[in-house]
Amino acid sequence: MEIRHYPVMHKEVLEYLLIPPGKSCMIDCTTGEGGHTSLFLSNYPDLEVIGLDRDRDIQAKAIERLAPFGSRFHPVLSWFDDYLAQADADSADAVLFDLGISMFHYAESGRGFSFRNGERLDMRLDADGALSAADVVNGYGEEALADVIYRYGEERYSRRIARAIAERRREKPFELSSDLAEVIASAVPGQYRHGRIHPATRTFQALRIEVNGELDRIKPALREAERVARKGGRIAVITFHSLEDRIVKWFFKDEEKEGRVRILTKKPIVPSDEEIAENAPSRSAKLRVVEKV
Repeated sequence: MEIRHYPVMHKEVLEYLLIPPGKSCMIDCTTGEGGHTSLFLSNYPDLEVIGLDRDRDIQAKAIERLAPFGSRFHPVLSWFDDYLAQADADSADAVLFDLGISMFHYAESGRGFSFRNGERLDMRLDADGALSAADVVNGYGEEALADVIYRYGEERYSRRIARAIAERRREKPFELSSDLAEVIASAVPGQYRHGRIHPATRTFQALRIEVNGELDRIKPALREAERVARKGGRIAVITFHSLEDRIVKWFFKDEEKEGRVRILTKKPIVPSDEEIAENAPSRSAKLRVVEKV
């Protein structure tokens, strides 16, 4: 089994997400290939981890990877907001969210997360989900599509991109991620096309967020995580772009004002230069941690 996911800021997460001695429970809300869970199970011999994921394929990788820990790992196929809403209050000593998309989805899933491969336009983390990226690209009105690209991708050329997509799909519906990336690249100015990042990056991010309802899940999940955590329990969240981080930051600030949590990271923790050199995608990560009071 090939493991592609690098557990971001694993040293910092272990340092801040302390587990009490003795029998304890942690909820890994975004288990992925099991990198963070493996670290915690290795460091805390009495710990049990409930590992959540909505993707059957990547969860199978985690189950295989974590098999040596036996019954201490409990995989659950679920969106984290759905699971936490049903979980018992005061039942977890720690809750971890890593909101990044695993390298598995870009490199192996074949679902169109990567604009560099000619894959079907899907982008669903839940393969049974009702909405795919093709549905958005081919079915949304031009104005609605531009709004999605601007709101979730913070793409300044959103209207130009939406117009180019609408013109192309009149001739033939989009099926492959590479076709969409080419149309996006042709719609933006030359200088932007050859900038620091691929011109399709922000649009693909926006489509993925829309398909999976990613931002809508964060605040409800944090509220439930706070309920599920025991007094003194900690909640850690790793974000990868400003839209996610803004939601987490202001939720924690509001909860601290209400006396429900204590913020342990007054400024977000960011990866070290060494980690960025070893794992370039980690460069945009931010870690925020609170303690339930």
